Amino acid sequence: MASFLVLALALFASGTWAVDRGNFKTCDQSAFCKRQRALKPSESPYRALLETMELTNTRLTLQLINDNNKVRLLLELYRLQGNMTRVKINELKPLKPRFEVPDVLIRDPPTEPLSLLSQDENGVVLSLGSESQRVILSARPFRLDIVEGRDVLMSLNSRGLLAFEHLRMRKDTFSYKVTSTVASVWDNIKRVFTSQADPESENKEEVDPANQDETAKEDEDKVEDGMWEETFKSHSDGKPSGPSAVSLDFSLPGVEHVYGIPEHADTLRLKTTENGDPYRLYNLDVFQYELYNPMALYGAIPVMLAHNTQRTTGIFWLNAAETWVDISSNTAGKTVFGKMLDYVQGSSETPQTDVRWISESGIIDVFLMLGPTPKDVFAQYASLTGTQAFPPLASLGYHQCRWNYNDQEDVRAVDAGFDEHDIPYDFIWLDIEHTDGKRYFTWDPHKFASPKEMLQGLKDKKRKMVAIVDPHIKVDSNYKIHNEIRSRGFYIKNKDGGDYEGWCWPGSAGYPDFTRPDMRAWWASMFAYDQYEGATDNLYTWNDMNEPSVFNGPEVTMHKDAMHGAWEHRDVHNLYGFYVQMATMEGLIQRSGGVERPFVLTRAFFAGSQRLGAVWTGDNAAEWDHLKISIPMCLSLGLVGVSFCGADVGGFFKSPSTELLVRWYQTGAYQPFFRAHAHLDTPRREPWLFGPENTALIREAVRQRYTLLPYWYQQFYNTHQTGEPVMRPLWVEYPEDTATFAVEDEFLIGRDLLVHPVTEEGSRGVTAYLPGKDEVWFDVHTYQKHNGAQNLYIPVTMSSIPVFQRGGSIIPRKMRVRRSSTCMEQDPFTLIVALNPQRTAVGELYIDDGHTFSFNNKEFIHRRLSFANNILSSVNLAPEANFSTDSWVERILVLGASKPSKVTMKTADGQESQVEFDFDASMSVLTLRKPGMNAGADWTVTLQ
Repeated sequence: MASFLVLALALFASGTWAVDRGNFKTCDQSAFCKRQRALKPSESPYRALLETMELTNTRLTLQLINDNNKVRLLLELYRLQGNMTRVKINELKPLKPRFEVPDVLIRDPPTEPLSLLSQDENGVVLSLGSESQRVILSARPFRLDIVEGRDVLMSLNSRGLLAFEHLRMRKDTFSYKVTSTVASVWDNIKRVFTSQADPESENKEEVDPANQDETAKEDEDKVEDGMWEETFKSHSDGKPSGPSAVSLDFSLPGVEHVYGIPEHADTLRLKTTENGDPYRLYNLDVFQYELYNPMALYGAIPVMLAHNTQRTTGIFWLNAAETWVDISSNTAGKTVFGKMLDYVQGSSETPQTDVRWISESGIIDVFLMLGPTPKDVFAQYASLTGTQAFPPLASLGYHQCRWNYNDQEDVRAVDAGFDEHDIPYDFIWLDIEHTDGKRYFTWDPHKFASPKEMLQGLKDKKRKMVAIVDPHIKVDSNYKIHNEIRSRGFYIKNKDGGDYEGWCWPGSAGYPDFTRPDMRAWWASMFAYDQYEGATDNLYTWNDMNEPSVFNGPEVTMHKDAMHGAWEHRDVHNLYGFYVQMATMEGLIQRSGGVERPFVLTRAFFAGSQRLGAVWTGDNAAEWDHLKISIPMCLSLGLVGVSFCGADVGGFFKSPSTELLVRWYQTGAYQPFFRAHAHLDTPRREPWLFGPENTALIREAVRQRYTLLPYWYQQFYNTHQTGEPVMRPLWVEYPEDTATFAVEDEFLIGRDLLVHPVTEEGSRGVTAYLPGKDEVWFDVHTYQKHNGAQNLYIPVTMSSIPVFQRGGSIIPRKMRVRRSSTCMEQDPFTLIVALNPQRTAVGELYIDDGHTFSFNNKEFIHRRLSFANNILSSVNLAPEANFSTDSWVERILVLGASKPSKVTMKTADGQESQVEFDFDASMSVLTLRKPGMNAGADWTVTLQ
C-alpha cells in the first residue's frame, strides 16, 4: 500500500499531465445541477400569501407557498444602508436548521426603513427611500421587481425558476414510517373534530405548514437519481436529509455585459451558458487547468456585476455550497450587423441578461447592490464583506519562488545572485520540501538545520522569506501538531464519526476543522515564536492546497458527507480556504502582539478573503495563452474585492521560452502580486540564467516595478479605504464608453496608469485603446503625448512595456532602486506631473512606516498634489495624522508643459527660493532639479 501511495503522489506531482476533465463533474454529473437545470422557464408554482405579511421598521416578512407540494417558505426583505436590498428565503419550518454562512459579513448590515406605498390582492409596492425607487412584490405567481422611475433595474423569479428543495425524511426508512403513521392518525382525529366544529372547513384551503406530507402531490414521492445518494467514479455521497438545492433567477433589463463570479480561466466579460455547462463555483485543486471554459478552479466568490452605459449593479449570492451560475441573453449570438438591422427596422426588443443561481444546500440569501456607479457597487460590497487588507509595503515588491529551493546554501546562493546581477527583490519562498517529511511548522533537519541563521542573513539585507504551511496534517504519532489536533478533537469527522483522513503530500493526512473558532485560535497560536521553532519576524506564510485538496477524494477534494460538527462538508465547502487563511493571518498578527501587518498568500478563497491577504491564480503553465489569461483572471478578482492578485511569472508547469519568460516578467511587474514560481521538475529559471541580454530585460522590468512602489502603495491604501480595485478594467473609469466593456488585454492601475502588456509571441506591435474623448495620455518611457478615444498602434521590441500616464494626474516615483523596498524607505521622490488639455493635474502621496498597524492610529502622511494656474502645490489631506519622513522631493517632471522664465518654490515657513530647470521643447517636458522640500511638508512651486 505504501509503495502504491508513493507512486500515486509521484504521478500527481508530475508535470507531464494536463487536466483530466474526467476527474471533475459536469452539470449533468452533479445531480442537483442536472435536476434544477431540467426546470425550464414557466409560471412559477410559488405564490405569496399576502395575509401573512408583516412590515416593521426594518424588514418585511411574508410566507410563500409552493402550490405543487404546499411547502411554505419564509421570505424576508430588507432595505440596507447604501442603496442595497437583501432578500432571504428559507423554509418556514425546516426539518432541521439549514446552513447560513457566518463570518463573511463584517457586521449585521444596517437597515433603513421600508414604507408601504400601496397594497391590493395582487401584491404590494414598497418604497426604497427615494420616491422613484420601489420594490414591487407580485403575489401570484411570486415575483419581485426593483424599479427606479419607469425603469426596471432587476427582477427576481420573473422566469419562474425559484426552487427550494425542502428537507425531508426518506420515505422508505423505519423512522419515517413510524412518524408518518402517528401523524396520519393525529391528522384524522383533528379533521373529525374540526369538521364537526366548522362544517365549511373542508372547503377551506389548507394552511397548516407542518402538514406537508398529506397535501404533497405525486412529485413529492418521486425519487430521482442522486436525491438521497450520489456516486461519482468510485466515490459515494450519502445525503441523509435528501435533496436540499436552492435556486433563483434574476433578470437584468438593458444589460448585455456581466462580470465577476471568479475563479474561472475565462474572459473578463462572462459568456452565455445555454449551449454548455453553467459557470461552476466549487473550490477545487484543478491540476494544470484548461483555459476559456466555465470549470471550477481554486476559489469561489459568488458576486456578479452587471453594467451598461447608464448603470452598474451587483448580485451577491451568499451561499458556501457548490454553486452553478447559468447566464442567458436575448442578444447573445447576434452579430453587429444583426444588431444594426434591429435598429434600422425599429426593433423594440430591449437587451436583457438573465442569470440563474443554483446551490446544493443552505438558504437563499442575496444582496442586490443597486449602484448606480461602478464605484458605488464597490463601496456597497465593501460595506458587506470588508476591503482588501492593507499589505506590508515589502509584499508589493518582487517575490522569488520555486518548488523547491534545496537547502540553506541554495537560498544563500540565490539571494547572492540577485545582488550580483543588480536585481531587487524582497521575498524568497520555500515550498513543501523545506519541512521535515511534509510536517508543517517544521524544518528539514539536514537541509535547513539553522533556519534562524538563514533568516537573519536575509534580514541583514532587509529581505524576507515566505514558508508554506498547508492544512493537511501528516498522521504520525511522533508529530506534535497531529497529536495536539487529534487529542483536542479538532479534525473534521467522516460520516461515521471517526477522524476524516485522505491522501495529500505527506501521505495519509487529517484535515483540521477550521470552521471551529477554537480550532482557528489554536492554529493561530502555533505561529508564536516559542511554538514555530526557527521562525523569526521576517518569516511569512503561504497556505496552499486549502480547497481542501484530497488526492484520493471525489474531484480531488473532500467527501461532501464529512462532518464539521452539525454541518456537512457540502454546506461549508467553499468556506474552508477562507477559514484557513483567517486563522493563519491571526497567527501572524498575534505573534507580534498585534503590531505587525501580516502577509498570507492563499490559493482557495471566498467572499471576504480580501480582508485576509493575497491570492494567486494557481498552477498555470508556461504558455502564451496562460500569460494572456492572467489579465482577465486578476481583473475579475479585483471587481469582487480581491485586489492583491497575481499569476506565477513564467508559468508553474513546463518551461517557458526566453521570450515568454521576459514578456511574463514585463506583465507581472504591472500586476498587483509579483511572484515567479516553477514546478519541481522544471529547469531552474532564476532571472540571470538566460544570458546577459535577457537578464538585462528582466532587470529593467523588475526595476520599473520598484520605481513605482510609492504609487502601488498609495493604490493599496485607497482600496483598503474604499474597496475600489487596484488593477481595474477600463470600463470602471469610462463607464459610458462601450468600446471598453470587453477589453481584457489592457488594464488600469488606479485611475492614472494604463498598461497594455505584450502577450503575443513574436509581436512587432500592439494596438492599445486609449479611452477618454477629451483626454490625453503620455507614454511613460518617451513622454510622447497621445489623444484619447483612439486605437493606437505601438511598435514594440523585446524591451517594450507599453504603459501610459493619464493627462491630469500626478504620480510619485522613487528612481533610486536598491536591493529591496525596505532599503528605499527614506529615499527621495520624483513627481511625474502629466497635464491634461486644461493644463491641470491632481494626485496623492501616501507614506507610513510600511509594516505596522500604526496607520490605524493616524500615524501616516497623506497629501494632495495639484497643479493649476502654473502652480504645483502639496496640501495635507489628514491634518489630524502625525508622521514624519526623511524623504524629500528630488525631481519634478511636468509633461505637456510650456517653458517658464523662472521657477520658484515656497515652503510652509514662507521661505522662497529659485529652482533650477531644463526644458525639452521637442517633447514639451519641463524638469525641475532638486527642489529639495520634505515630502511631508506644505509647499508650492510656481512656474512664471
